Order: sequence, then structure tokens, then C-alpha cells
Amino acid sequence: MKKINIYSLSLGLAALLLLISLYMLLTGNLAHAGIIIMVFFAALAFGFSGFDSLNSYVFTSMIFAGVTVALYYPQYFLFVGSFKLTGLIIPLIQIIMFGMGTAMSLKDFATVIKSPKGVLVGVTAQLGIMPILGFALAKWSNFPPEIAAGIVLIGCSPSGVASNVMAYLAKANLALSITITSIATLIAPFVTPLLMKLLAGEFVEIDVLAMMWSIVKMIILPIGAGLLFNKLVGGKSKWMSKALPITSMLAIGIIIVIITAAGRDSLLDIGGLLMLLVLIHNVFGYLLGYWYARLVKLSERDCRTIALEVGMQNGGLASGIANSLGKIATMGLAPAVFGPLMNITGSILASYWHKRIPKEDEMTAEG
Repeated sequence: MKKINIYSLSLGLAALLLLISLYMLLTGNLAHAGIIIMVFFAALAFGFSGFDSLNSYVFTSMIFAGVTVALYYPQYFLFVGSFKLTGLIIPLIQIIMFGMGTAMSLKDFATVIKSPKGVLVGVTAQLGIMPILGFALAKWSNFPPEIAAGIVLIGCSPSGVASNVMAYLAKANLALSITITSIATLIAPFVTPLLMKLLAGEFVEIDVLAMMWSIVKMIILPIGAGLLFNKLVGGKSKWMSKALPITSMLAIGIIIVIITAAGRDSLLDIGGLLMLLVLIHNVFGYLLGYWYARLVKLSERDCRTIALEVGMQNGGLASGIANSLGKIATMGLAPAVFGPLMNITGSILASYWHKRIPKEDEMTAEG
């Protein structure tokens, strides 16, 4: 009972801080509200952590706390001495991909044989719908070329582990989700650069071979190392299986904070419109993915899976690609915005579906 009171108190504090932040906004003092907004998100995260129904929003709240600090105090996230912090992005992505590899095994790919239709629909939807949608939004935005290319980039990236978590919460087909993510990720070194050349070539110069090698270093090598580690060590290292998901979430948070700090000026100029376009990209990914799966007569659980796989992209990988091109402060902005928004919308959608049992499961229960 005491714990619930503490968490409720934290949410109450968050509500008070929100009111103060809104007052500062209305009185033109938002420039001095950095600490208040940061503590608001931190209090919100702590409050959410005490309730099972709100627990999935903790990570996103902490991301927003970090983004707030990066926007108000970017100087702390650009350099440490003479070391440029953007140099951490690719190693952090490699850690995330290694963690993904340790959670995978060759057995996961058996789903391709058991359910080839679902996998084919998921991968083609993900690599068809999101890149074209991203290109259309980039053309419409009239953003500077490199920022517009970032919208295309997030569309051309595969899904990440976040979609697997949301599939589990949404009572979707988790095995199918993991397989689609794995296959889309493994073919990304070849597909993403070609899609970028085709769709973003008018915005920025794309060196296909250089991008391929960059993605191989970020994806194939660390995932391969993770798969090998899983085969050799397996369940013998329980502490590592618990530590790696937390490490991955921390790495994603650090990446988003660094990108926000690096692109702060551009983000303040176009942030509102960029958030709107990214939100449209994300939500239409869910809608088009779901109805495409319905059109080809997949089950409800599979339709939910496809929706989440299409709508939720790997923002960390997209950020790493932008960084490898030396365009983290411009091309990296859309992926940095997409990540937190995707977690919010994904959590809402997963919570909605969690309360609604798929029809085929209801029929099984009745039978």
C-alpha cells in the first residue's frame, strides 16, 4: 500500500510540474523551464513504474527526460574533452545488435518454413510501405535535402526489438514478429542502401557500397557474434540475458540524447512539423500494415504482428547510418524523433489490443 502511495505521489508531482510548465509556456518563460520539464518526465516515469497498466511507458518517459536535457543543455552531450560523443553511436548500435543476436537462435527461423506467407507479407510490407510513405512525406515537407533524406532513411530501415516487445503485449504472433525482424535486419545491408539510392538519391549523394559495408559492420558482424555466443554459452550466463535488454535500452536512450544535442538548432527550427510528419509516417505504417495483412487473409494475431512490424522501425540503426555518412545533425533528426514517438504509439496500440482477445483465440477457448 505504501509503495502505491509513493508512485501515486510521484504522478501527482508530475501533474503539478506539468501545470507549472504550461504556465511558463503561456507567460513566455519556456526557455527557463528545462529542469522543471526534465523532473516532470522523471517523476512521470517513476510513477508509471508502480502500475502494471502504465509500466510500458516508463522507458519512453525517461527518453523524453533525456531529450529535454539535451535540448536545454546540449553542450554537455557534444564533447568529452576533445572526444566527439557522436563517435559512441556506432559502438552502441553494435552492442544493441549483439544483444539481439544473443536472443536469437537458428530455431527462430523455423517460422519461415511453418508460416512462409506471414513472413513474406511482413517483410515485403515493411520494405515496401514505409520507404514509399517516407519518400512521399519527404517530398511534401520541403525540408532541407539532408533532413528530408532522414525521413526516407527511417522508412528504409528494418524493424527493431521494440516491435517484438509490443507484439508480445498486443497478444500478437511473437514468433512471427521475431522472424520478420530478424530477416528484415539481416537483409538490410543490401536492401536499405538500394532503397536509399532509389528514393533519397535526389536529396543526398548515396554511395551504395559504402553504406552496405557500414550496415554490415553495424548489423551482420555483431548479430553473428551474438548468435555464436548464444550457441556456445546458451543459458549458462543468466545474468547476461538479464543485463543485455537493459543495456540495449540504455544505449538507445544515449543515442537519442546525443543526436538531439547534435541537431538541436535544426530541431528547434522544424521540430513541430517534423514531429507531425514522423507521427503520420508511424501511424499510417500501422494502418497500412494491418489492412494489407487483412487483405491477404492472415489471422488477426498475424495482422497485429504485421501492423507493429511495419509501423515500428529501427531508429537506432537509421541514426548509425546517418552518423556513418557524417550527417547525424541533419539526416539523423527524423530517426531521433521517430524513436520516442514510436514507443508511445506502439504502447498505446499494444495496450488496446491486449484487452481484446484475437477472434481465433476466442473460438479456440469456446471450442
